[in-house]
Amino acid sequence: MCGIVGAGSTAPQADRAWLAPARDTLIHRGPDDAGKWWSDDGRVGLAHRRLSILDLSPLGHQPMHLAERGLSIVFNGEIYNFAELRRELESLGHHFRSHSDTEVLLAAYAQWGNECLARLNGMFTFALFDAPRQELFLARDRAGEKPLFYRLDQGVLYFASELKALLAHPNLPRRIDPDALDCYLAMGYVPGERCILAGYHKLSAAHALRFDLHSGTAKVWRYWQLPELDAAADSADETALLDELESLLEEAVGRQLVADVPVGILLSGGVDSSLVTAMAVRRSSQVRTFSIGFPGHGKLDETPHARLIARHFGTEHTELMAESTTADLLPTLAHQFDEPMVDSSMFPTWLVCHLVRQYCTVALGGDGGDELFGGYGHYSRLLWMRRRLTHVPGWLRRGVAQAAEHWLPVGLKGRNWLQGLDVDLRDGLPLIASYFDTTTRRHLMRGHAGHPLVAESIRVGRIPKQHDLLQRATRMDFENYLADDILVKVDRASMLNSLEVRAPLLDYRVIEFAYRRVPSRLKATEQEKKVLLKRLAARVLPPEFNRQRKQGFSIPLSEWLKTGPFRELFWDTLTSRNCLFDQMTVRSLLQGQDRGRGNGERLFALVQFELWSKIYRVSL
Repeated sequence: MCGIVGAGSTAPQADRAWLAPARDTLIHRGPDDAGKWWSDDGRVGLAHRRLSILDLSPLGHQPMHLAERGLSIVFNGEIYNFAELRRELESLGHHFRSHSDTEVLLAAYAQWGNECLARLNGMFTFALFDAPRQELFLARDRAGEKPLFYRLDQGVLYFASELKALLAHPNLPRRIDPDALDCYLAMGYVPGERCILAGYHKLSAAHALRFDLHSGTAKVWRYWQLPELDAAADSADETALLDELESLLEEAVGRQLVADVPVGILLSGGVDSSLVTAMAVRRSSQVRTFSIGFPGHGKLDETPHARLIARHFGTEHTELMAESTTADLLPTLAHQFDEPMVDSSMFPTWLVCHLVRQYCTVALGGDGGDELFGGYGHYSRLLWMRRRLTHVPGWLRRGVAQAAEHWLPVGLKGRNWLQGLDVDLRDGLPLIASYFDTTTRRHLMRGHAGHPLVAESIRVGRIPKQHDLLQRATRMDFENYLADDILVKVDRASMLNSLEVRAPLLDYRVIEFAYRRVPSRLKATEQEKKVLLKRLAARVLPPEFNRQRKQGFSIPLSEWLKTGPFRELFWDTLTSRNCLFDQMTVRSLLQGQDRGRGNGERLFALVQFELWSKIYRVSL
C-alpha cells in the first residue's frame, strides 16, 4: 500500500517545490521508499510513498515508467490477479523487469487502454501519465477501498491519496463547503464525489477520470456498477448458491493472502471475519489472528468469540486490551481523517491495526459482509415497517414524523424511526442513522444562518432505483455507508499504522454474486439477517459458534462520557468560546447525554469537526 500525489497542467508549473513536502505528508502510507518525477516540460509531476508488499526490491520503485510507450504511473493498492494478467501480457509480447503488480498495470494500460480497468481484480487508485496522448488517467477501485482526492483549478489538476497532501500546497484554499458540512451533520460523512472543502472532490468508487493537458478539461465516468438481480434468482437452488459462495470466498481469500511480507487476520469473532479465517486456514498452514477487547464492558468485549474461532482453526492468536485512555488519540485521528467522520469505532480499528502492525504488514478483514448479504438490523426493521405500515394513511405517518422531530428530545431511543415514518417504502428509504435532523441542524448553525439545508435532497438523489426494498437498502449502503464510512475508517486507521488491510468479501466477483445471484429472502427477513452467509457459517464454523450475534468493532462511548478523559475532552472542546456550533444547542445535547439519552455519537460528530477544523485551519 502506498500514497500518491501529483499534478498536471496546461502550462509548465513554475512552483514545483511543493511536491516533495506534499508527498511526505503521506509517509505513514509508505515509509519504505519515496520517489518524485517531473516531465521534461514541467507540466506533469508525480510523487509516491511506498509500503513494500510485492517485490521488495528497488525494481518496485515509483514513479514507474514504460519509456518506450511514454507512460509513467504512481499506484496505490494491490492487483490480486496480477500474476494471471502478467502471463497473458507475456503471451502478447510484453516483457517485465520486476515482479510487481505496478509494472503489470502499466503493461495492461499499454495493451488495453481504458479497458484495462475491467480486467483488474483489486483495490487501487492510480494516476497514469500518457505522454503521447498528453493525458492523465486516474481511476479508483470498484468498491472504493482506496481513496483519491482531486482539485481542478484554472487548467491545473491536483490529486492525492489524502486531502492533507493537497493542503501542503501553499496556494490552495481551505474553505468549508456548506453543502458538504450539512451532509456531514445529517449523515455522519460527506457522500460520493463531494468534499468537505469547497472546490475539492473525491473520485467516486468505480469511476475514472481523464485530464486533457491541451484543453485543461477533465472527463469523469463510471466504468463499473452493481449488476441487476437475475430474474431467476428467486428460484435458485440454495445448496448451489452456498457451494458457489464458498468457492468464491475461498478463492478470494487465497488471492489476498499473497504477499512478500507477513500477513494476519483481523478477527472480531463475528460471522464475516470468522469465515475469512476459515478460508485462510485452507490456503495456509500458518495463520495469525488478532482481536481487541474492552475489560469491564462485557457486551463489547468480543475476545471470547474470537478466541473460540482461533482455537477451533488452530491459528496463532493475539489479543489486545484497550482502556479509556485512548481519548488522547482523538486529535491524532482527526488529523488523519482528511474529512471529519462520525464513527467512534475508528478507535478500536486504529488500536487493532496498531497491534497487528507489530507482527504483520498485511491484514485481512471481514468488511462488506453486512452490505452484500443483509447483515444490518435495520434491514429486518424496514421489512417489518413495510408490512405493518402499508395501509396507514400518509397524512398520519407524516404527522407522527413531524411530531417526533419537534416534540421528542434529540437522543431519545426510537425518535429516528418515528421520523422515518413519512417515507414511502415503495421507492424511498428513511435515514435511520440520522445524526442531526433539519430542526437540530438549523439550531446548531444558528450563528451561520442563510445557507439552505440540502442533505436530505442530496441523499434522496442517491437512493438506487430498485423496486425491491431490500435490494434498494443494501445497494444504498454499499454505495454510501460502506464507501464513505467503513472503508474510509479502515483505510485511514490502517494506513496511519503503515498496515495494509484487505477485504476478501469485496472481491468484485463476490460482490457481483451477492447482487446478481442472491435473492432478498436469502439476505434478510423480518426475523433473520445475513441468511445465506450464516448458512455458510453453519457449514464451516464450529457448531458452538453463535451465528445470531451481531456486534462490530465499537467502544463503550456512553460509559466513557460519564467521567474521565473522554468527557473532559468533549466538554472542553464543545464549550469553548471558539466552537463553531450554537452553544445553547450544544449544551442541550450535553445535558441530554447526562440524562441517559443516546447523544454520544452526535457529540462525537461535533468534537471531531471542531478538532479537524482547528488542525487544518479551515474557515466557513
